[in-house]
Amino acid sequence: MFEWMAWTTPVAVFFLCIVIMLAGMTVWEIKSPTTLRRGWLPLATTRGDRLFIGLLAAAYVNLAFVGISGHLVQWFSLSAEPSIWISFVLSMALLVLILRKG
Repeated sequence: MFEWMAWTTPVAVFFLCIVIMLAGMTVWEIKSPTTLRRGWLPLATTRGDRLFIGLLAAAYVNLAFVGISGHLVQWFSLSAEPSIWISFVLSMALLVLILRKG
């Protein structure tokens, strides 16, 4: 069923984090309904809106990192491609920033 996906540890951890966040946000929303809030994003958002925007941004960070990792080897004369954990940490930091300040 899942053979179409290249399931590596970082990929599995990334998707596991998304599932945990969605479950946590669902419980949080049931316990404490959200209201619109204005942050540095150019629109008033709810927690769910910021989570969606943050997940999209996190996915784009990961895709961009995978896309340029081969070039990083050439540009910086690295012996191997940089670890995908770097993009995971960057994308989760961006997600937290959007959730807190967006």
